[in-house]
Amino acid sequence: MSDVTRARHGRPVRHWRRDVVELAALFTAVAAADTVAQLVGHGPDGPALLVISAIALVATAGFHLWWSRRHGHAPPADDTGARPPSAERQAGPSDRAVAGRPGEPDSALWRMRTTVRDEPGSLAALCAALADRRVDILSLQTHPLAEGTVDEFLLRAPGTVEAPEITRAVARAGGTGSWIERADAHDLVDAPTRILGLATRTALDAAELPLALRQLLGRCTIRSLPAPAAGQGREPDGVPVEGVLEDTVMRLRAPEGGVITVERPHLPFTPTEFARARALVELDARLGPRVPRSGDVLTLPEGSDITVRRADTDDVAAARAMHERCSPATLAMRYHGPVGDADRYLNHLLSPRFGRTLAVQTASGRVVALGHLLWDGDETEVALLVEDAWQRRGIGGELLRRLVAMAAEAGCASVYAVTQSSNTGMVAAMRGLGLPLDYQIEEGTLVITARLAPAATGAHAAYDRAGEQHGGRL
Repeated sequence: MSDVTRARHGRPVRHWRRDVVELAALFTAVAAADTVAQLVGHGPDGPALLVISAIALVATAGFHLWWSRRHGHAPPADDTGARPPSAERQAGPSDRAVAGRPGEPDSALWRMRTTVRDEPGSLAALCAALADRRVDILSLQTHPLAEGTVDEFLLRAPGTVEAPEITRAVARAGGTGSWIERADAHDLVDAPTRILGLATRTALDAAELPLALRQLLGRCTIRSLPAPAAGQGREPDGVPVEGVLEDTVMRLRAPEGGVITVERPHLPFTPTEFARARALVELDARLGPRVPRSGDVLTLPEGSDITVRRADTDDVAAARAMHERCSPATLAMRYHGPVGDADRYLNHLLSPRFGRTLAVQTASGRVVALGHLLWDGDETEVALLVEDAWQRRGIGGELLRRLVAMAAEAGCASVYAVTQSSNTGMVAAMRGLGLPLDYQIEEGTLVITARLAPAATGAHAAYDRAGEQHGGRL
């Protein structure tokens, strides 16, 4: 057992045996000092020797005190496993980049792309330049080219490091044609996992193809052009089966024979991106037309049950029958043109290549309302048509909420509706979303734009929640 133990709260506790030993040592020292003093004091040089001894004792005590304060309480670095303070200064910049600072509250994520020479040491110089500014490389993809290599980075940088500083450092390290933009947590998913997820979404729903391409390629504009009329005997718009890549534009053969054009003016496409996009389109073509057939059964205030489900070109006949039951005023309010031309739009509106359509079906199987979410380049349009006898029952508002939820899940920043100021039902439905709205008059029509909040959940989750929030009732 040791003479000194620790109490519950860490304070030392002394034992009586140690006190006795210290007192005995003190008395012995006093007796010895008195004896020496008497012997020396009665000698011829006694007083001088006493003064010299006192000075030596004081000097020894002072040196001991200085030494104990400097070294007495510092544990050896090898005992704690900690790096000595000088080691941090000796570590190279690349060591700090590998270690990273993922817990820093002021860090920012960046996506950067640059072109480097295809020779040994080029990438190493680039990484060292980033490490000198405490920029961590979270992921790296390489896109080989004939004249070099395009490197795409996901970076975490301190909040004080801005984009121009990063690009200047990359340029000094040999990077050319650099492009950078802010990233978010979704970009932390590695490329193979993200591409497999997009392929799965495309396999489950043909309407996902434009969205998958947009998420695969970043900010871009996607347009679908119809196939040429039968009997013309030419390739659609001159696009071969394998597609065409032209710097910032890629054109791909759509599964139904048309052309999908993807434009990204701010950043050229690489052959790797072109191959990935073409693989998604080929997957879509092999699987053929497909739309999820699940639906939600809702109860109207008067007690009638309706089903909200996805619709496609198989519902063209039912949609035409609904047109026949609608009044000319209702059709004109929806299509903004001659009523006789309304049926001509259905094949386009119900095609999953151009967006998503929700249908409202009664218990007898009759379609009484349609809601469309249309991909218009880099914008998104919503449109509603409710049969006259089923208006003012909350059906339009329910469809609009579900369509906007789909748009949010697809990453759309906004949706717009084209209507007339006299269409009070559509105006009220847009206001009922509770989102910031912009109103503009264009060529005599009212355009209402709703800005959406970014969604953070998986695909179709918002569409599924739309029915759950109302407990099956409108």
